[in-house]
Amino acid sequence: MHRRHLIACAALAAVATAPAWAQSGEIRIAHVYSKTGPLEAYGKQTQAGLMMGLEYATGGTMAVNGKKLVVIEKDDQGKPDLGKSLLAAAYSDDKAALAVGPSSSGVALAMLPVAEEYKKVLIVEPAVADSITGDKWNKYIFRTGRNSSQDAISNAVALDKPGTVIATLAQDYAFGRDGVKAFKDAVKKAKIVHEEYLPANTTDFTAGAQRLIDKLKDQPGRKVIWIIWAGAGNPFKIADLDLKRYNIEIATGGNILPAMASYKQFPGMEGATYYYFGIPKNPVNDALVSMHYKEYKTPPDFFTAGGFSAAMAVVTALKKTGGDTNTNKLISTMEGMSFDTPKGTMTFRKEDHQAMQSMYHFKIKNDPAFAWGVPELVHEIKASEMDIPIKNKR
Repeated sequence: MHRRHLIACAALAAVATAPAWAQSGEIRIAHVYSKTGPLEAYGKQTQAGLMMGLEYATGGTMAVNGKKLVVIEKDDQGKPDLGKSLLAAAYSDDKAALAVGPSSSGVALAMLPVAEEYKKVLIVEPAVADSITGDKWNKYIFRTGRNSSQDAISNAVALDKPGTVIATLAQDYAFGRDGVKAFKDAVKKAKIVHEEYLPANTTDFTAGAQRLIDKLKDQPGRKVIWIIWAGAGNPFKIADLDLKRYNIEIATGGNILPAMASYKQFPGMEGATYYYFGIPKNPVNDALVSMHYKEYKTPPDFFTAGGFSAAMAVVTALKKTGGDTNTNKLISTMEGMSFDTPKGTMTFRKEDHQAMQSMYHFKIKNDPAFAWGVPELVHEIKASEMDIPIKNKR
């Protein structure tokens, strides 16, 4: 068994045998995520990244100021009601000082009021919907993950050119709809002619693709279908419907490496991504890549970096408070706080606690050495280059 897994198991065993109240010599962190369910792949990456990040940020001690960090895992299965009750149990029964998660935007939206009710910090990672740090936000919510606007604005930077005509394909729930709305708001020069929303569990894309083709095929100029999709189902199957005959291109943001296997057939495809292990050049990313290769013999993925970033935020905040987990002290410490991550420095914006961060404009290269389409960096889109709207009602 790997050492990190031993740490996690030891932490869980400690939780099982400890009294219901928190030991004074420990800081309990709940991680509510999709250990199973449709976003299981994302959840497992986040968990691996979180544990590696805690180990790295504490110099291998898994402690801050002499207090042991105990991670309590909860499986929300991608179900909002379950996520809500698990977070409540973590704050009340397990005496978690703060929580990290979840994988799904739908689950996150159900969890936000729980953090407010228990007056405890929730660091959202990696759920993306704008509304989490927008109209559903409260002061206990921080997010290390990117939001829909950061995704959309960075993709607009890559695609928003005069003479380009765009149709969108997205899942019909908060992640997809928030993403398309933010993308539309960010596009200034190109023209958006159609929005196609399909159920999150869609596997047959034929009917949706036909509607997209019908809207685009007679348009002049560059024609692009911009895809925003998460979890199961492969929307890139629409390429099988002979898009080339109509000169229709596909564009999308980054994704996990298995999903990017389908990018190999689209060399030259442009978009913007949150993370790809080969892009950022900094000591924290070097450490993550090295730790991940050592333990798993594979590079770290999209959400592994996110879990690592959340851990860096947690430990940075706890070091600044001297290990004090008083919620008001944590909030005042974290507002405006900068912290190192595999993507470079992130900063929690004071107004809505969204982490301001770089995104990466890429072009896909088909490199036979890799099982996925490799996103080659065109331009690092720094936080200062993106006008990310503040959407909460603070």
